[in-house]
Amino acid sequence: MKESLMKIPCKNNHYFQNWSQTYSCKPELYFEPRCTDDLRVILLEAKQLKKKVKVVGGGLSPSDIACTNHFMISMKLFNKILEIDKTNCVITVESGVTIYQLNNHVLPSNGLALSNMGSVSGQCVGGIIGTGTHGTGGNFGSFASCVLEVTFMISDGSIIKCSKEKNGELFQAVCCHLGLLGIILVVKIQCEPAFKLHLKQASGLLEDNLVDLKSLISQSQHFRFFWFPHTDYVVNFMADRTKRPLKEGGSWFWSQLVGHYVLEFFLWVSTFFPCLVPFINRLFFKMCYSGSSESVRRSDRVFTFDCLFKQYVTEWAIPQQNTVTVLRKMREWIIANSHVKVHFPVEVRFVKQDGIMLAPSGDEDVTYIGIISFRPYGKIVPHDEWWNFFENLATEYGGKPHWAKAHKVKADDFRRMYPKFDRFMEIRRQLDPTCMFWNDYWRRVMGKDGFHMVAPEKQRL
Repeated sequence: MKESLMKIPCKNNHYFQNWSQTYSCKPELYFEPRCTDDLRVILLEAKQLKKKVKVVGGGLSPSDIACTNHFMISMKLFNKILEIDKTNCVITVESGVTIYQLNNHVLPSNGLALSNMGSVSGQCVGGIIGTGTHGTGGNFGSFASCVLEVTFMISDGSIIKCSKEKNGELFQAVCCHLGLLGIILVVKIQCEPAFKLHLKQASGLLEDNLVDLKSLISQSQHFRFFWFPHTDYVVNFMADRTKRPLKEGGSWFWSQLVGHYVLEFFLWVSTFFPCLVPFINRLFFKMCYSGSSESVRRSDRVFTFDCLFKQYVTEWAIPQQNTVTVLRKMREWIIANSHVKVHFPVEVRFVKQDGIMLAPSGDEDVTYIGIISFRPYGKIVPHDEWWNFFENLATEYGGKPHWAKAHKVKADDFRRMYPKFDRFMEIRRQLDPTCMFWNDYWRRVMGKDGFHMVAPEKQRL
């Protein structure tokens, strides 16, 4: 190891594995830089040694998008809160700050809250804006739509700051940077005054939801629902800002003991007897989700929920006008292919068009449909037939895969999906001409070093 790198906290025997334990890697060197000078040294040495560099966050992505056998960087020591502007509800933080840290140690004590967020809070800020992470709500874009300014370091060690007002096109690219444009250093986020959410949970039928879908989306600020395959049952979650007093809902017995530990055991048994899966779906709907309930909680405690145990998951953003057709065809396929057993839930969420260059919601209002295959006690459950059908169906109806989740989409498909795809890749080549931030994931998806990802006439520029 070069002497300059030895001054930076690093390991040469680090083993990385994502949360769902579906992907792993052993980087040649793993760094935890303390400052921008450390980062600059790593990048310059990587360039000289012809090494690739990937930044890893919370490890929550159910794909290998952050994996590398070269240099891996964790930004966990970039965890400072740089500024809190209570008057304008704006916070400026380093990229290694996690959403959990904001929700539990920063925002509440300053009377602030994030306007919307995804289902988990372990992601770091630099990562959450990298893949189009989203929550739900007909009037809310992806998480990065709340970002006001980003500062990042590119492959030559230079630092760039951009916002809607300054370098606006670059800002729209970096708000879904995919780990390809540089290393995020600082993010300025628009928050709002702290608020509570009134969560109403009610069971129903899938067809009723499909008939009334536009009304359901518009009637609640944050609407989503779970569908239980092999049944027509759904559970609707409607969350709205409120001044009501706090009111806890649910119980540890049903949500954790039964809804987590008993469910995992039942699903493990079903790996030996797959015919049990439809029965399990119906049983756990009846035990844990049927009927109605209400609670009033701090906003982040409604936005997030327990993702239970290890799992395979894929999620696609469907043009909102195609939601009903896609869900009906999913239901029809399960009925027609009774030999395939599908775990619950199918999660359905809604995101507003946000103009971010490569966000799936960049050009239109979308419905995110997520499917899951649990891995009870780490055991792999066959799911390829269901996965392939869903990906083909989503593609047929104009869908785009969530960037952080498993998919089989290639470069030509992405070019059809994203009108500004080639422009993003031009920006990437300008900022990283040696493809330092490339890895096997991108070679597999896009082709070696990505140079063919730009249309031939663009390559001659």
